Amino acid sequence: MKNEDHVKIELQALLDKQPLIETKSCSIYKVPDGIRQSNAEAYTPMAVSIGPLHHGDSRLQKMEDHKLLYYKHFIQRSKASLSELLSCVRDFEPRIRACYSEKIDHLGVDEFVKVILVDSAFIIELFLRDEWTKGDVIFSQPWLLTQIAYDLLLLENQLPFFVFENLYNLALLLNDEHHHEFPSFMQFALSFFTYILNFKKPTEPPHGSSIVHFTDLIRNLYLKQPPCTREHKPLVLGYSAYELSEAGVKFKVKNPSSNSSLMVDLEFKNGTLEIPHIRVDDGTEIWLRNIVALEQCHYPHEHYFIDYVTFLGQLVNTNKDADVLIKAGIIDRMVGGNYETSVANLFSDIRKNITVTNASVDYIKLCDGLNAYYNHPWHSKMATLRRDYFTTPWKTVASIAGIVLLILTIIQTVCSILQV
Repeated sequence: MKNEDHVKIELQALLDKQPLIETKSCSIYKVPDGIRQSNAEAYTPMAVSIGPLHHGDSRLQKMEDHKLLYYKHFIQRSKASLSELLSCVRDFEPRIRACYSEKIDHLGVDEFVKVILVDSAFIIELFLRDEWTKGDVIFSQPWLLTQIAYDLLLLENQLPFFVFENLYNLALLLNDEHHHEFPSFMQFALSFFTYILNFKKPTEPPHGSSIVHFTDLIRNLYLKQPPCTREHKPLVLGYSAYELSEAGVKFKVKNPSSNSSLMVDLEFKNGTLEIPHIRVDDGTEIWLRNIVALEQCHYPHEHYFIDYVTFLGQLVNTNKDADVLIKAGIIDRMVGGNYETSVANLFSDIRKNITVTNASVDYIKLCDGLNAYYNHPWHSKMATLRRDYFTTPWKTVASIAGIVLLILTIIQTVCSILQV
């Protein structure tokens, strides 16, 4: 009986315990261990911590002084007082906490509000500055500025977008009759990332209310609006880029003259696969991995970037496959190292330990079209012919010589028959 009472007390304590954070309000997540293990560095800030999840990391303490300096300049340029800005963050404190999938137990209310205000002020001030700011320690070191920009795209290193917008509007647009002529925070954010990281600028910025943070912002830059429908069907491409090229498929950069082409908008028509240009470097893996992690956690049924890396992971399996896309100008060629191998591994590594529930109808049609093209009797025979007789210069010469010899033999035979 006593044991039952003891168990009852423990079970009641579980009922009284503060519940886990509601997943519906979450938008900032710790990357799941299964995804993180393939490349932990791609999800970890290297220069600056933003928000509570990496706050206090000893590796990032050097940047804290720079953050405070930027915070000071932001307060000086603000039309609102420090008390007003502080009250703004304090009012949002419960809502901000609810955006994190992890419970922020290590920061009390006052410390939490302080972290949010200082980090928000640092980023807004960073966006307002440019390379011509004299004596600026960050802009005078391009490598540091680039590293900070990539750190701002990490899923674990985010602040809610609404915090920036509210502080920005309060600090710079308060009682300003000409505020409609002043760029929005969204425009400053887009300008920063498109300039520093060379992202393609959209024709129109994403709608502010739909953006939850910077990782989400970059994801939205490359999505069709509205997104296409989805089906509960696996995405299966049966043949790689090299095999498809052997069957006669042509590869082409989609919209090469446009600066706003949608990265995930691929198309196959008239035997030509069109893929938007992508620059592959160390930074590409960082932002692409974090968008995929965001989709896995936040958009489990609308994972358009996961569709993209799944398709390219099946399209590019080997160095030969990567070379097809590099020669077509779809992927930039980098100097030094075994670039083809890194490209071939990139997309297959990113999709490791990713769970999918459906696929974009556009991508399903894309795979079906390519599979049907390869399996057409004429195209499959051409692929076999190229693979068996024209894979190397020596085989090509030998095959041509054999064909010429066969033709001459036929001609000689015909001539002999005619002479009889």
